Amino acid sequence: MDYRFSPEEEAFRQEFISWLDDNLPEGWDPSRYQNYPRDDELAAAYRAFQKRLFDAGYAGMHYPKEYGGQGRGLVHEVIVMQTLANQCLELRIPGVITFGMAAPTILYCGNEEQKSTYIPRILDGTHIWCQGFSEPNAGSDVVNVSTRAVRDGDHYIVNGQKVWTSYAHLADYCILLVRTDPDAKKHRGLSYLLLDMKLPGVEIRPIKQITGDADFNEVYMEDVRVPVSMRVGEEGDGWRIAITTLMFERVLGDATMAAAYERNIERMTQMASRVRRGGKPVIENPVFRQQLAQAYVEVMVLKYHGLRNLSHQLQGGIPGPEGSIGKLLWSEPNQRITEAALAMQGPGGQVMRGSPWSIQDGFWQYAFLRAKGNTIEAGTSEIQRNIIGERVLGLPKDSSRAARQ
Repeated sequence: MDYRFSPEEEAFRQEFISWLDDNLPEGWDPSRYQNYPRDDELAAAYRAFQKRLFDAGYAGMHYPKEYGGQGRGLVHEVIVMQTLANQCLELRIPGVITFGMAAPTILYCGNEEQKSTYIPRILDGTHIWCQGFSEPNAGSDVVNVSTRAVRDGDHYIVNGQKVWTSYAHLADYCILLVRTDPDAKKHRGLSYLLLDMKLPGVEIRPIKQITGDADFNEVYMEDVRVPVSMRVGEEGDGWRIAITTLMFERVLGDATMAAAYERNIERMTQMASRVRRGGKPVIENPVFRQQLAQAYVEVMVLKYHGLRNLSHQLQGGIPGPEGSIGKLLWSEPNQRITEAALAMQGPGGQVMRGSPWSIQDGFWQYAFLRAKGNTIEAGTSEIQRNIIGERVLGLPKDSSRAARQ
């Protein structure tokens, strides 16, 4: 496939870049990694900016017009997402689950009422969503979900705990995986609900990370009454829908993550040109030059892997287990890239943001700490390799995991 944009697509890209230059929030500084130190400020900025995108016709490019989208092609969606990831990634962070998981799942698996109710409010920034899959005993092994949902007339009574729930403290709704049939085989007794986070009985407890942020959360649910109308698909169909959610998380995420990392490679190259070690710019050191080259190669591999998956979708396919390859391609290289960046700084790598002696305002110190979670979140590297082996390469299942299922 020729991955170059057509003349019309390139014209659209330039049009959007021009619009973005005039419509980013006042005072926006693309060189900083944290324009909004408080989460409530970031959430408010996200909602306002998403509404601006929606009003200008740049939200939901490939979503049907009847649900508030633009009814255009998937390539136009990718153009917008890549440009935003490259220019203003921080503004997109509260919507990572919203657009990467919740919206496509509702569009492809939800009923008409769910689609017409929630997708427009996602596209215009009214709603932020989180994902309630992981539990203390069901992290990457999602099939072990034990949160119970017991049918009581027109409601489910939900009791249980979720953990590592990104942005739950900002979210209005949650895509929630629950166990409705404890007697069925583990993957057959699950159902998929849409949870209003403001319902009585929902408690959110933030978890502080090594960066000092608290984006992850524990979510406790005690006798939460969720209407049956908020179930996606049939009862017991939760595993299939959850897999659909995870596959969508991968595909567009690879293409947009690569765009964000391209900006980081530019930042890394600028740093290597300015930081001096032994009286010479770091970029003149052959070891560090090789690390820069390797970082660029790995980001390009991620980019073209994402575009390959995109071409599959453009031909009518749906995301498949190959998305696990992309997860490895962004998580593990990002750890190597941030480690290399700190090594280039030498003793300066110990100076954090806020100091007048910090390099690039401590960007790489924060990125290094945050990258430690990359190989755990969104499915551990070990689980991704299992999926690739079993579902892409056709290798036998891991015997211990097969027995648990």
